[in-house]
Amino acid sequence: MNVAIIKYNAGNIRSVDNALQRIGIHATITNDLTALQQADKVIFPGVGEAATTFQHLQAHGLDTCIKELKQPVLGICLGMQLMCAHSEEGDTAGLSIFDVEVKRFISQVKSDKIPHIGWNQLHDLKGPLFKGIEEDAFVYFVHSFYVPCNTYSSANATYIHPFCAALQKDNFYATQFHPEKSGDIGERILKNFIEL
Repeated sequence: MNVAIIKYNAGNIRSVDNALQRIGIHATITNDLTALQQADKVIFPGVGEAATTFQHLQAHGLDTCIKELKQPVLGICLGMQLMCAHSEEGDTAGLSIFDVEVKRFISQVKSDKIPHIGWNQLHDLKGPLFKGIEEDAFVYFVHSFYVPCNTYSSANATYIHPFCAALQKDNFYATQFHPEKSGDIGERILKNFIEL
């Protein structure tokens, strides 16, 4: 199994690699376009700021490469947000794999802390990424921006209001939460992706 993790100017790449090693997968961390095209599975992780990150992808040809991949691709956190059409973070365009907008969380009451950090429950689960995962399973989030619930949603969650926790379209999968930080549930989700 040839698994590639996209190397770019984002955090959490090593934690994704470590999580894959825990389930017996040794991934290649690369920004080589040919290596990404030839991989069996591609993971697009991300912790960072949307606008500068998208500019980095464009400067290295990764924007076009990612959109044209035919094998299963998993975007995580910022990776998911950059797979969308537009983000309010830095007023930046995205890859437009998912025709949805990324919005900024806005506090409604004093107790609403932004970013949304910590464990939260998933609901409305569907699709192969969540095989064997029960409704209301807890996963770990860290984000100040969110994707509204939409027709591509394969899982939702609620913080301040309902939002999309995972997306799926064709060979593209994405999670707003961090499976690499989500314990046994996260490992199961990563295994489900590897087994697609």
